[in-house]
Amino acid sequence: MRKILLSIAGYDPTSGAGVLLDLKAFEHLGFQGMAILTSLTSQNTRTVKEVHCLSPDFLQNQYQTLCYDISFSGIKVGMVGSQKNIQVIAAILSNNPKIPKVIDPVFKSSSGTWLFEKEAIPSYISKIRGKASLFTPNMEEASMISGIKMNTPEDMKEAAEQIYKLSYIPCLIKGGDLPNQKLDLLFDGKKYHFFKKEKIEKKVHGTGCFLSSSLLAYLVKGNPLEKACSLASQLTHKAIKAATQIGQGQHIIHFSI
Repeated sequence: MRKILLSIAGYDPTSGAGVLLDLKAFEHLGFQGMAILTSLTSQNTRTVKEVHCLSPDFLQNQYQTLCYDISFSGIKVGMVGSQKNIQVIAAILSNNPKIPKVIDPVFKSSSGTWLFEKEAIPSYISKIRGKASLFTPNMEEASMISGIKMNTPEDMKEAAEQIYKLSYIPCLIKGGDLPNQKLDLLFDGKKYHFFKKEKIEKKVHGTGCFLSSSLLAYLVKGNPLEKACSLASQLTHKAIKAATQIGQGQHIIHFSI
């Protein structure tokens, strides 16, 4: 029987991000994926038109119903959708202390639409404190959380350390688009690990979702944190190279990688 990974995230009808992409990534790496929806979006490859957040009660009902029947080997949290859902998600994380858990904060869409209340970010970080294996903000999200604007690798290190102090969760700042270099940075609470990548001039939707979901899969496979981050970073880079444009906007990841 294949191990089961759970995605808690939003629905993107293009399948380029959110639970649909998470499920594809889990399947690609040999796992059965299941999902709990936090929100529904009306969007295409160019923009997000509308977001409808599901209620905390329905979120809890989805989780409890699955738990009556299913045991999970790992959990990935993506788009929370609303501060009202934070408490339920924090409880789900607390109820699964022995399995890998990756939290990918989703505060804004790549087209600029807010997907979470900005004023609720400190509460979000406080409620998930110490409850996951890894936290994977992108550069903009890391700046929002840490209050640090990043222009150099040293800035990234300072931001990652600040996020670790706030969340007590190892932090991978992904997509570090710095002058003349592209970096991901892991701070595990003690050491810094940089993952350097070639710059690709292509706008690709859902790269953060893909990185965090593949990272969860590599952790569940038994890889230590640094190795899992390296493998996920490499796979995501390969996926970006292979991404295709199916509409008039951003490219979409597909699985001939």
